[in-house]
Amino acid sequence: MDFDIDFDFDEAEPDDEREPDAGPTADERRARSFPRFAPGRRVGRKFADTWWGNAWIESMERTALDPEQLRRGRRYAFAGQVGSITVSPGRISAGVHDGDQYTPHDTIVRVGTLAEAEWDRLLDRVAAKAGHIAALLDRDMPHDLVQTADDAGVRLLPGYGDLEPECDCPSWDHPCRHAAALAYQAAWLLDRDPFVLLLMRGRGEAELMADLRRRNARRSVAAANDDEAAGTPAEQAYAAPPAALPAPPGPVTGEPLALAPLLAGHEAPGIDAEALGVLAADAAHRARGLLAVTGSGPLAPESDAWCDAVRLAARMPRSAAAKRLGEASGRAADLPRAVRAWEYAGAAGVDVVDAVFGPPKELVTRATEALREAGGVDGAAPEVRNWRNRWTVGRDAQVRYGRDGRWYPFRRRSGQWWPAGPPGPDPADALLDLPQS
Repeated sequence: MDFDIDFDFDEAEPDDEREPDAGPTADERRARSFPRFAPGRRVGRKFADTWWGNAWIESMERTALDPEQLRRGRRYAFAGQVGSITVSPGRISAGVHDGDQYTPHDTIVRVGTLAEAEWDRLLDRVAAKAGHIAALLDRDMPHDLVQTADDAGVRLLPGYGDLEPECDCPSWDHPCRHAAALAYQAAWLLDRDPFVLLLMRGRGEAELMADLRRRNARRSVAAANDDEAAGTPAEQAYAAPPAALPAPPGPVTGEPLALAPLLAGHEAPGIDAEALGVLAADAAHRARGLLAVTGSGPLAPESDAWCDAVRLAARMPRSAAAKRLGEASGRAADLPRAVRAWEYAGAAGVDVVDAVFGPPKELVTRATEALREAGGVDGAAPEVRNWRNRWTVGRDAQVRYGRDGRWYPFRRRSGQWWPAGPPGPDPADALLDLPQS
């Protein structure tokens, strides 16, 4: 990431008062732009795949005056009707268009920034804990980092009233469907990189890391001076009782290191470096999962061979190794749909692709009525047909009930039913969340 770091924090002049030849403001130089999300694409199993991404969404939804605008905003986000997003201190912006118009609406979500004194308190605390810096560099935001911010009197995640939507559309809703769509897609950016949140709050990644390095350097010098001034004689150190062992490490979060790039150029005969890297990363990922649940309850049952093949193929969907996995499983034709299901809901999603069972009659009746009342994906009132745990709505939409009690949306594509989104708690929401074809 290229940044032109500027440490002048003076407030910029309004655009209409700046000199014609004035360069970009400090905030403009910190801005980052992200390409638009393609239609129908989802990052994560729900709107956000991380707890901090979900906290962002909750902050926006708590202030919403009309749930229908949120629902329409979700559809716009999934349909790819949000253009490239620009994030800068105090705001995110994008052009958001309605399905039937060419010119997008200029849409902004303003975010409260942290004051200089708040940044000083926060960065002093973060610099004192190497684990916080390592987590951020690993694109993770652990709960204790946010607790550290709270202890310093700094609210890192946006709270009630910190998000202020603006749009040039005629709607008076707060937020309108365009601002809601922008906010939902911003959660996907936060999932990938928590530095995006810190940029919204006022500081860019390069600027933050430079500041943290300076603070760490000062701490190291101060610690060295203290050690020199007050050392411990060797005989006292040896005579002291042994220190207690540290507590076992807590659950590890974040993705394991991708090893395939490190193995490139070191291939051995008969060894696929890409496949070996994926297997190693997958083993590390599963080991982290075991560490996270150790001592908190029984371990989950082992996956079957088909689910293992799907999980591994999902890590390298367009590689030769994925093709070999499909051939070895004997279900090469089914693998692309199963990988899509895994991306949305993991092993439970893969199970729903094949599972056929009879739910209780009361559930069938309630689900059929709810789907009829939902009005269909395109606003019409289509026929709803039920067979076992599957409800077909119209010609091209389907909702399936999973063994885990959740509802999974499917859409017909080339004569096959394809997973079309993450599961929901009820059938109507799963149907309404289907991206437009």
